[in-house]
Amino acid sequence: MTKRVASRLSLLIVAAALSVAPVPAAEVSPGQSKPAAGQGQKPAASKQGRKPYQPEVGQAGKDVIWVPTAETLVEEMLDLAKVTRSDYLVDLGSGDGRTVIAAAKRGTRAHGIEYNPDMVELAKRNADAAGVAGLATFERADLFQSDLSKATVITMFLLPSINLTLRPTLLGLKPGTRIVSNTFPMGDWEPDASYRVTRECVNYCTALLWVVPAKVQGTWALSRGRLLLRQSFQKVTGSVASWGATTPITGGRLEGDHLSFSVRGSDYFAVVKGDTMEGTFVTGKKKEPFKATRAGQ
Repeated sequence: MTKRVASRLSLLIVAAALSVAPVPAAEVSPGQSKPAAGQGQKPAASKQGRKPYQPEVGQAGKDVIWVPTAETLVEEMLDLAKVTRSDYLVDLGSGDGRTVIAAAKRGTRAHGIEYNPDMVELAKRNADAAGVAGLATFERADLFQSDLSKATVITMFLLPSINLTLRPTLLGLKPGTRIVSNTFPMGDWEPDASYRVTRECVNYCTALLWVVPAKVQGTWALSRGRLLLRQSFQKVTGSVASWGATTPITGGRLEGDHLSFSVRGSDYFAVVKGDTMEGTFVTGKKKEPFKATRAGQ
Protein backbone atom coordinates (compact mmCIF):
# COMPACT_ATOMS: atom_id res chain seq x y z
CA MET A 1 0.00 0.00 0.00
CA THR A 2 1.51 3.38 -0.97
CA LYS A 3 1.73 6.21 1.51
CA ARG A 4 -0.85 8.13 -0.53
CA VAL A 5 -3.33 5.24 -0.45
CA ALA A 6 -2.70 4.58 3.26
CA SER A 7 -3.23 8.27 4.03
CA ARG A 8 -6.44 8.35 2.00
CA LEU A 9 -7.69 5.18 3.74
CA SER A 10 -6.96 6.68 7.15
CA LEU A 11 -8.93 9.80 6.24
CA LEU A 12 -11.84 7.66 5.07
CA ILE A 13 -11.80 5.76 8.38
CA VAL A 14 -11.91 9.01 10.33
CA ALA A 15 -14.75 10.35 8.19
CA ALA A 16 -16.73 7.15 8.56
CA ALA A 17 -16.19 6.96 12.31
CA LEU A 18 -17.24 10.58 12.86
CA SER A 19 -20.26 10.39 10.54
CA VAL A 20 -22.15 7.80 12.60
CA ALA A 21 -24.08 8.22 15.82
CA PRO A 22 -21.86 8.50 18.92
CA VAL A 23 -20.32 5.20 19.89
CA PRO A 24 -18.81 4.27 23.23
CA ALA A 25 -15.03 4.44 23.41
CA ALA A 26 -14.24 0.90 22.40
CA GLU A 27 -11.30 -1.33 22.19
CA VAL A 28 -10.04 -2.11 18.73
CA SER A 29 -7.81 0.28 16.84
CA PRO A 30 -6.64 -0.10 13.27
CA GLY A 31 -3.06 -0.06 14.47
CA GLN A 32 -1.65 0.88 17.82
CA SER A 33 -2.38 4.18 19.49
CA LYS A 34 0.43 6.41 20.64
CA PRO A 35 0.38 9.06 23.35
CA ALA A 36 -0.55 12.53 22.23
CA ALA A 37 2.02 15.26 22.69
CA GLY A 38 2.36 16.30 26.30
CA GLN A 39 0.56 13.33 27.80
CA GLY A 40 3.76 11.68 28.95
CA GLN A 41 3.81 8.23 30.48
CA LYS A 42 1.22 8.62 33.30
CA PRO A 43 -2.29 7.79 32.06
CA ALA A 44 -4.24 8.03 35.32
CA ALA A 45 -5.57 11.28 36.79
CA SER A 46 -2.72 13.30 38.24
CA LYS A 47 -2.42 14.35 41.85
CA GLN A 48 -3.28 17.88 40.70
CA GLY A 49 -6.76 16.63 39.72
CA ARG A 50 -6.39 16.14 35.99
CA LYS A 51 -9.31 14.16 34.50
CA PRO A 52 -8.65 10.47 33.77
CA TYR A 53 -7.47 9.81 30.23
CA GLN A 54 -10.18 9.14 27.64
CA PRO A 55 -9.33 8.22 24.02
CA GLU A 56 -10.90 10.04 21.08
CA VAL A 57 -12.11 8.43 17.86
CA GLY A 58 -9.64 9.25 15.09
CA GLN A 59 -6.71 10.08 17.35
CA ALA A 60 -3.24 9.44 15.97
CA GLY A 61 -1.65 6.05 16.53
CA LYS A 62 1.79 4.58 16.05
CA ASP A 63 0.87 3.03 12.71
CA VAL A 64 -2.62 4.36 11.95
CA ILE A 65 -5.49 6.11 13.71
CA TRP A 66 -7.67 4.66 16.49
CA VAL A 67 -11.25 3.69 15.67
CA PRO A 68 -13.58 1.74 17.98
CA THR A 69 -15.15 -1.63 17.16
CA ALA A 70 -18.82 -2.25 17.88
CA GLU A 71 -19.46 -4.51 20.87
CA THR A 72 -21.59 -6.78 18.68
CA LEU A 73 -18.64 -7.38 16.35
CA VAL A 74 -16.27 -8.03 19.25
CA GLU A 75 -18.58 -10.81 20.42
CA GLU A 76 -18.92 -12.19 16.89
CA MET A 77 -15.14 -12.27 16.46
CA LEU A 78 -14.87 -14.37 19.60
CA ASP A 79 -17.72 -16.62 18.45
CA LEU A 80 -16.19 -17.10 15.00
CA ALA A 81 -12.91 -18.18 16.59
CA LYS A 82 -14.82 -20.51 18.95
CA VAL A 83 -12.97 -19.10 21.94
CA THR A 84 -13.06 -21.33 25.02
CA ARG A 85 -11.70 -21.29 28.56
CA SER A 86 -8.71 -23.34 27.42
CA ASP A 87 -7.56 -20.68 24.95
CA TYR A 88 -5.00 -17.94 25.35
CA LEU A 89 -6.06 -14.89 23.35
CA VAL A 90 -3.75 -12.06 22.31
CA ASP A 91 -5.22 -8.82 21.00
CA LEU A 92 -2.94 -6.71 18.79
CA GLY A 93 -3.49 -2.99 19.28
CA SER A 94 -5.77 -3.56 22.26
CA GLY A 95 -6.80 0.05 22.86
CA ASP A 96 -8.97 0.39 25.97
CA GLY A 97 -9.17 -3.41 26.30
CA ARG A 98 -12.66 -4.28 25.11
CA THR A 99 -11.79 -7.49 23.22
CA VAL A 100 -9.52 -8.72 25.99
CA ILE A 101 -12.17 -7.99 28.61
CA ALA A 102 -14.92 -9.64 26.55
CA ALA A 103 -12.79 -12.78 26.23
CA ALA A 104 -11.97 -12.74 29.95
CA LYS A 105 -15.68 -12.57 30.75
CA ARG A 106 -15.96 -15.94 28.95
CA GLY A 107 -13.33 -17.36 31.27
CA THR A 108 -10.51 -17.08 28.72
CA ARG A 109 -7.01 -15.89 29.59
CA ALA A 110 -6.47 -12.85 27.37
CA HIS A 111 -3.62 -10.40 26.85
CA GLY A 112 -3.58 -7.02 25.12
CA ILE A 113 -0.60 -5.50 23.34
CA GLU A 114 -0.86 -1.72 22.98
CA TYR A 115 1.74 0.97 22.22
CA ASN A 116 0.03 3.87 24.00
CA PRO A 117 0.77 3.72 27.76
CA ASP A 118 -2.35 5.79 28.51
CA MET A 119 -4.49 3.20 26.74
CA VAL A 120 -2.76 0.40 28.63
CA GLU A 121 -3.57 1.92 32.00
CA LEU A 122 -7.12 2.70 30.92
CA ALA A 123 -7.58 -0.93 29.84
CA LYS A 124 -6.29 -2.14 33.19
CA ARG A 125 -8.79 0.05 35.01
CA ASN A 126 -11.58 -1.16 32.76
CA ALA A 127 -10.65 -4.80 33.40
CA ASP A 128 -10.60 -4.16 37.13
CA ALA A 129 -14.01 -2.49 36.97
CA ALA A 130 -15.36 -5.47 35.00
CA GLY A 131 -14.04 -7.87 37.64
CA VAL A 132 -11.74 -9.76 35.23
CA ALA A 133 -8.33 -8.35 36.11
CA GLY A 134 -7.17 -11.86 37.01
CA LEU A 135 -7.71 -13.09 33.45
CA ALA A 136 -7.20 -9.89 31.43
CA THR A 137 -3.67 -8.50 31.23
CA PHE A 138 -2.14 -5.68 29.21
CA GLU A 139 1.31 -4.45 28.30
CA ARG A 140 2.82 -1.52 26.47
CA ALA A 141 4.71 -3.04 23.56
CA ASP A 142 5.26 -2.90 19.82
CA LEU A 143 3.22 -5.67 18.19
CA PHE A 144 5.95 -6.19 15.58
CA GLN A 145 8.44 -7.04 18.33
CA SER A 146 6.16 -9.12 20.55
CA ASP A 147 6.28 -12.88 21.07
CA LEU A 148 2.97 -14.34 19.86
CA SER A 149 4.00 -17.99 20.04
CA LYS A 150 1.86 -18.88 23.07
CA ALA A 151 -1.38 -17.53 21.62
CA THR A 152 -4.08 -19.92 20.44
CA VAL A 153 -6.28 -17.03 19.25
CA ILE A 154 -5.17 -13.65 17.89
CA THR A 155 -7.56 -10.74 17.33
CA MET A 156 -6.80 -7.49 15.50
CA PHE A 157 -8.12 -4.44 13.66
CA LEU A 158 -5.19 -3.35 11.52
CA LEU A 159 -4.81 -1.99 7.99
CA PRO A 160 -4.19 -4.46 5.12
CA SER A 161 -0.57 -3.34 4.74
CA ILE A 162 0.11 -4.07 8.41
CA ASN A 163 -1.65 -7.44 8.13
CA LEU A 164 0.67 -8.35 5.26
CA THR A 165 3.72 -7.33 7.29
CA LEU A 166 2.53 -9.55 10.15
CA ARG A 167 1.50 -12.45 7.90
CA PRO A 168 4.84 -14.34 7.89
CA THR A 169 4.87 -14.25 11.70
CA LEU A 170 1.27 -15.44 11.89
CA LEU A 171 1.89 -18.28 9.42
CA GLY A 172 4.80 -19.38 11.59
CA LEU A 173 2.57 -19.93 14.62
CA LYS A 174 1.43 -23.36 15.74
CA PRO A 175 -0.97 -24.97 13.25
CA GLY A 176 -4.54 -24.52 14.41
CA THR A 177 -3.98 -21.03 15.84
CA ARG A 178 -7.03 -18.92 14.99
CA ILE A 179 -6.67 -15.37 13.74
CA VAL A 180 -9.63 -12.99 13.59
CA SER A 181 -9.53 -9.60 11.89
CA ASN A 182 -12.08 -6.83 11.89
CA THR A 183 -12.81 -6.15 8.20
CA PHE A 184 -9.31 -6.01 6.74
CA PRO A 185 -7.94 -9.01 4.77
CA MET A 186 -4.62 -10.81 4.64
CA GLY A 187 -3.71 -10.38 0.98
CA ASP A 188 -4.12 -13.55 -1.08
CA TRP A 189 -4.44 -15.69 2.05
CA GLU A 190 -8.19 -16.18 1.87
CA PRO A 191 -10.16 -16.41 5.13
CA ASP A 192 -11.52 -19.77 6.22
CA ALA A 193 -14.76 -18.14 7.37
CA SER A 194 -16.37 -14.72 7.65
CA TYR A 195 -19.44 -13.17 9.19
CA ARG A 196 -21.01 -9.74 8.79
CA VAL A 197 -22.77 -8.20 11.78
CA THR A 198 -25.90 -6.20 10.97
CA ARG A 199 -27.04 -5.44 14.50
CA GLU A 200 -25.77 -2.34 16.33
CA CYS A 201 -22.87 -1.88 13.93
CA VAL A 202 -22.59 0.75 11.18
CA ASN A 203 -19.02 0.67 9.88
CA TYR A 204 -16.34 -2.05 9.96
CA CYS A 205 -18.76 -4.84 10.77
CA THR A 206 -17.17 -7.97 9.22
CA ALA A 207 -15.25 -10.63 11.13
CA LEU A 208 -12.70 -12.62 9.11
CA LEU A 209 -11.22 -15.89 10.40
CA TRP A 210 -8.04 -17.71 9.39
CA VAL A 211 -6.73 -20.97 10.84
CA VAL A 212 -2.94 -21.30 10.63
CA PRO A 213 -2.27 -24.31 8.38
CA ALA A 214 0.39 -26.96 8.89
CA LYS A 215 3.26 -26.99 6.39
CA VAL A 216 2.80 -29.97 4.06
CA GLN A 217 4.42 -28.98 0.78
CA GLY A 218 6.89 -31.56 -0.48
CA THR A 219 7.23 -35.29 -1.04
CA TRP A 220 5.77 -37.81 1.38
CA ALA A 221 6.62 -41.50 1.41
CA LEU A 222 3.69 -43.92 1.52
CA SER A 223 3.78 -47.65 2.19
CA ARG A 224 3.49 -48.08 -1.57
CA GLY A 225 4.38 -45.00 -3.56
CA ARG A 226 4.74 -41.28 -2.98
CA LEU A 227 2.44 -38.39 -2.16
CA LEU A 228 3.52 -35.14 -3.85
CA LEU A 229 1.95 -32.03 -2.33
CA ARG A 230 1.92 -28.36 -3.31
CA GLN A 231 0.54 -25.84 -0.85
CA SER A 232 -0.95 -22.35 -1.10
CA PHE A 233 -1.85 -21.48 2.48
CA GLN A 234 -4.76 -23.83 3.40
CA LYS A 235 -5.27 -25.07 -0.18
CA VAL A 236 -3.43 -28.22 -1.25
CA THR A 237 -2.91 -29.76 -4.68
CA GLY A 238 -0.67 -32.60 -5.86
CA SER A 239 -0.69 -36.23 -6.87
CA VAL A 240 -0.13 -39.80 -5.74
CA ALA A 241 2.53 -41.81 -7.59
CA SER A 242 2.14 -45.58 -7.19
CA TRP A 243 2.80 -48.64 -9.34
CA GLY A 244 4.12 -46.51 -12.16
CA ALA A 245 0.97 -44.38 -12.37
CA THR A 246 0.41 -40.81 -11.19
CA THR A 247 -3.05 -39.75 -10.05
CA PRO A 248 -3.94 -36.15 -9.15
CA ILE A 249 -5.54 -35.43 -5.80
CA THR A 250 -8.69 -33.32 -5.55
CA GLY A 251 -10.28 -31.23 -2.81
CA GLY A 252 -7.04 -30.86 -0.87
CA ARG A 253 -7.45 -28.61 2.14
CA LEU A 254 -5.91 -27.95 5.54
CA GLU A 255 -7.69 -26.84 8.68
CA GLY A 256 -4.84 -26.33 11.07
CA ASP A 257 -3.06 -29.69 11.24
CA HIS A 258 -5.98 -31.64 9.71
CA LEU A 259 -5.45 -32.51 6.03
CA SER A 260 -8.14 -33.90 3.75
CA PHE A 261 -8.09 -34.79 0.06
CA SER A 262 -9.50 -37.34 -2.37
CA VAL A 263 -7.91 -39.75 -4.86
CA ARG A 264 -10.05 -41.70 -7.33
CA GLY A 265 -13.09 -41.89 -5.09
CA SER A 266 -11.16 -42.53 -1.88
CA ASP A 267 -11.29 -39.82 0.77
CA TYR A 268 -8.17 -39.30 2.90
CA PHE A 269 -8.16 -37.70 6.36
CA ALA A 270 -4.92 -37.21 8.27
CA VAL A 271 -3.44 -35.27 11.19
CA VAL A 272 -0.08 -33.69 10.39
CA LYS A 273 2.57 -33.74 13.10
CA GLY A 274 5.81 -32.30 11.81
CA ASP A 275 7.25 -34.78 9.32
CA THR A 276 4.55 -37.41 9.70
CA MET A 277 0.86 -37.56 8.92
CA GLU A 278 -1.47 -40.30 10.01
CA GLY A 279 -5.16 -41.01 9.62
CA THR A 280 -7.55 -43.03 7.48
CA PHE A 281 -8.80 -43.28 3.94
CA VAL A 282 -12.35 -44.26 3.11
CA THR A 283 -13.53 -46.03 -0.03
CA GLY A 284 -17.26 -46.60 0.00
CA LYS A 285 -17.97 -48.26 3.36
CA LYS A 286 -14.41 -49.48 3.78
CA LYS A 287 -12.05 -47.59 6.10
CA GLU A 288 -8.31 -48.27 6.26
CA PRO A 289 -5.35 -46.69 8.11
CA PHE A 290 -3.14 -44.22 6.30
CA LYS A 291 0.35 -42.99 7.14
CA ALA A 292 2.98 -40.94 5.35
CA THR A 293 6.45 -39.64 6.23
CA ARG A 294 8.04 -36.55 4.75
CA ALA A 295 10.74 -37.49 2.27
CA GLY A 296 11.75 -34.04 1.04
CA GLN A 297 10.65 -30.48 0.29
